[in-house]
Amino acid sequence: MVSTLSALSLTGNQQAGSTYHRAMSTLNTDALQDWEGRIAATWKIAETLSPEELVRTIDTLAAERPADDPLALFERACARDTAGIEDGAEPLYRAALAAGTLDAYRQARASIQLGSTLRVLGQLDESERLLLAQLERCKAAGPGAPLFDEVRAVLAFTWLAQGKAVAAATLALETLAPHLTRYTRSMTANARYIAEHGIPGSPVLR
Repeated sequence: MVSTLSALSLTGNQQAGSTYHRAMSTLNTDALQDWEGRIAATWKIAETLSPEELVRTIDTLAAERPADDPLALFERACARDTAGIEDGAEPLYRAALAAGTLDAYRQARASIQLGSTLRVLGQLDESERLLLAQLERCKAAGPGAPLFDEVRAVLAFTWLAQGKAVAAATLALETLAPHLTRYTRSMTANARYIAEHGIPGSPVLR
């Protein structure tokens, strides 16, 4: 009887514990959704705020999250990036990415935006490495990978800054080609030919 009562007591405690954790999980999810909603609302009016107001508002919201929360770090980086404070955005982007827990969309955004920030700061080689790594992740993810075209566009700017004008132009054209209503195949072929052989002797546009 004692064993039976102990088992029943244990089962009851386990059920109560499970109920508690489910309730807390729901509460935490609701709190995060509310926080993200207020972040989104701030970005909707970002153009009406001064750079200082934007950074201050996002920082105030970020302070509601743990200091090492990657979502908060990412938003703080975005605010500084938008405000033109690239040297302040850089370490925050790095910290957000280093956590390794950003979803695929924010991972892509953080990588692209850090790559762009590094270009502005003159760190061209690291910008290129970061963007190429993100490009490989997009290719591995296949069709529908978040921000696939965007990473190529930003990489093209880095290549331009490095003096790789032909590589930048061909990458931009390859990115553009699938969105054209005509000449998609020939544009892609021209861009790839130029990337491999240089400008002379490009296939005729059809």
